[in-house]
Amino acid sequence: MKHQLNTKYDHHQVEEGCYNQWLKKGYFTAGDKHKEPFTIVIPPPNVTGILHIGHAFDTTIQDMIARYKRMQGYDVLYLPGMDHAGIATQAKVEARLKKQGLNRYDLGREKFLERAWAWKEEYAATIRSQWAKLGLSLDYTRERFTMDEGLNEAVRKVFVQLYHEGLIYRGKRIINWDPQAKTALSNIEVVYQDDPGKMFYFSYDVKDSQDSFTVATTRPETMFGDVCVVVNPKDERYQHLIGQYCINPANGDVIPVIGDEYVDIEFGTGAMKCTPAHDPNDFEIGKRHQLEAVLVMNPDGTMNEKAGCYQGMDRYACREQLVKEIEKNGHLVKIEEFVHSVGHSERTNAVVEPYLSEQWFVKMKPLAQDVLKTQADENEKMTFYPPRFEKTFNNWLENIEDWCISRQLWWGHRIPAWYHKDTKEIYVGQEAPQDIENWRQDEDVLDTWFSSALWPFSTLGWPKETEDFKRYYPNSMMGTGYDIIFFWVARMAFQARHFTGQAPFKDVVLHGLIRDAKGRKMSKSLGNGIDPMEVIDQYGVDALRYFLTTNSTPGQDLRYIPEKVEAAWNFINKIWNASRFVLMNLEDTTDFRLENKSLNSIDRWILTKLNKTIEQVTLNMDKYEFGLAGSELYGFVWDDFCSWYLELAKSNLRSEHHEIQAATKATLAYVLKAVVCLLHPYMPFVTEEIYLNLPEHLESIQQESWPIPMAVPDFNMESMERIVSTISRLREVKSIHDLKPNVVLHFCLKDLDGNKVEKQADFASMIQTMTKCEWVEEIYGEPSIETLREGSLMLAMKELSDPKEEKVKLEKEKIRLEGEIKRSKGMLSNPNFIQKAPKEKVELEQQKQETYRKQYEVVLTRLKELKDIEE
Repeated sequence: MKHQLNTKYDHHQVEEGCYNQWLKKGYFTAGDKHKEPFTIVIPPPNVTGILHIGHAFDTTIQDMIARYKRMQGYDVLYLPGMDHAGIATQAKVEARLKKQGLNRYDLGREKFLERAWAWKEEYAATIRSQWAKLGLSLDYTRERFTMDEGLNEAVRKVFVQLYHEGLIYRGKRIINWDPQAKTALSNIEVVYQDDPGKMFYFSYDVKDSQDSFTVATTRPETMFGDVCVVVNPKDERYQHLIGQYCINPANGDVIPVIGDEYVDIEFGTGAMKCTPAHDPNDFEIGKRHQLEAVLVMNPDGTMNEKAGCYQGMDRYACREQLVKEIEKNGHLVKIEEFVHSVGHSERTNAVVEPYLSEQWFVKMKPLAQDVLKTQADENEKMTFYPPRFEKTFNNWLENIEDWCISRQLWWGHRIPAWYHKDTKEIYVGQEAPQDIENWRQDEDVLDTWFSSALWPFSTLGWPKETEDFKRYYPNSMMGTGYDIIFFWVARMAFQARHFTGQAPFKDVVLHGLIRDAKGRKMSKSLGNGIDPMEVIDQYGVDALRYFLTTNSTPGQDLRYIPEKVEAAWNFINKIWNASRFVLMNLEDTTDFRLENKSLNSIDRWILTKLNKTIEQVTLNMDKYEFGLAGSELYGFVWDDFCSWYLELAKSNLRSEHHEIQAATKATLAYVLKAVVCLLHPYMPFVTEEIYLNLPEHLESIQQESWPIPMAVPDFNMESMERIVSTISRLREVKSIHDLKPNVVLHFCLKDLDGNKVEKQADFASMIQTMTKCEWVEEIYGEPSIETLREGSLMLAMKELSDPKEEKVKLEKEKIRLEGEIKRSKGMLSNPNFIQKAPKEKVELEQQKQETYRKQYEVVLTRLKELKDIEE
């Protein structure tokens, strides 16, 4: 043995040095070609700071699968890596520079990038230390970064190939614009929140007429870019205005009134201003009607020369002054206050501006159609867990829009496009033009998601045909949050399909978000964020991991409740104390063979229970149902093993018969080893510590195999279950009747059919040891009846209470059983249940109903007897 377990469970002592030992031994390094490969690539965290509780949730799920599959005999590659996180990291670096009185332009591009790389190295080291603290079984020999040389090559190849295939183009479109960072944003970098706003109603005079009409807008500052007013041609109120001209009250421009069915007759006034350069819907109207798109703002959110006297003003200052001026001129009808959803930049919190800009785009529909075709093929598709998310995924692809991939940043993959200084010719290639002095490279970088979309295969060496790529691709599974199913999962899917001809992974396991105890999303503004490292310091990583993976179902959000983390710690402490008891009783023992012939009913009972637990846990792990698997384990460990078997085994451990002692000790060792192996994916550190104290063990639990059910000799399981029920009920009876634990009660047993159960010496001894109660052949005097799942328990009334008390108790039991029978009949008379439920579940319900019926008959019989006594 390694050493005795400490008297008390101390997670600090258990976890200290363990992870480094695992790394030193190379347990997480993939490459055993005698085994079937299983691949997980980590969703790369951004090098913008430390890991949060969401990362802990995400990676714990992945690590559980990695450890489970490793124990099942797979060659598991759990590949680590990090994302450069373009705008997010650049914003952090610029914020640091600002504190030093500098900005990126003071440094220049090259010097700024040096600072950004230094930031990356600093925070990458922090993230690695946190991965270690979380116990992630990562293969660090294959760690990747989205801007390392290999991924640079992959990104350039993808961009160039898509460009030459006509799937990447450069053009002017409305994009999300961050006026503070002065860059385009992807949809995922825009966070919508409810902000107070105002709806402004302005009157527009019809040219050469006394007529006027009202137009409503939330953004008066964009009126300098209005090119028309749009009405629905079916709207009888405005049909006469189509083809006429009106006066823009902001600047006096004469603009046409046009008809387009996009306008909702019921919304607002039914007349809509059209600003193609500052609204995506207006942009589409402008394209249909060949209208000019007029930009009225500078990239920093100030007004440009189109705004006349408002040039140089902030957009909101302009709004305020312009409304006052329009009111002064008599064209303000009214202002309504309301709350509306407004897009903010995730990184700077600036209000996002819809902005017409020349950017690089990916033509998405052909790529999306290819993925949809794959999803329709049962042999090639990705399987979603939970399945409902596949419909969400497909719906988004069916309605996809072109993707803006250029960013006005310095930190990121530079776009491999050059412009000739004289001819303005565009050259796109993986390498720079030979006569580079005549060319200027595009200043922009690519959206972070462009490189992370290649993550499942670029990390394995693609575009080279590396051994890792050939062996470990496609990935076996991808675990991530449902909130990025569109922005990352979909992009990985279409890039993988286009460049490798396959789906990037076989299974997509989606989990929810972590919210606070009140169900609110965690945020800095609410101050309700949780640092997983602090939780680990307080409760240990095993408790955190167990809580994270057993308190939600796939695809559902998880509430962080400290009391539940503490409950997980208590469970581990229970396992620790049970292990100490077992190990102390195994001292001075050398033979732990399970000799079937010497196993008694108690041993066979716990081994049968263990077999069922192994089967159910394995089944649920294969379906990524970690909560259900955890519940099975918790019930077996806490109830069957700790509360029952360890107590029942005590008398056998004191037996004078060597073979009984030996069988019990062998069973204790076998079950404890199986328990720590089953729990290992949830709580790797404490299971390693306990495992290394087992009398027969390998160098590490990392080398162990996943438990499989063993053959258990036949025995009367029903009899053993009856004994467990009897002990529970006898303890309950003493508690109800306020009897001391050492009070001796006399009892006998009947089966569900009312037949007497013959006394068995070994079972009687167990019951007497556990309850101080004596199994007798017959009860004299008036009996008290307690229903059991396997029959009934008969007790001497005189040892308990008077008939009146028993009658009250039996009436309550009668009502309970009537309810159960009614419920069961309802289920079994429901055609949907009979047709759709698994056969085993229907049969189980039928068995329950028959049990309830027999128990009910026993209660009715006894109530009749009590009534006769009264009469």
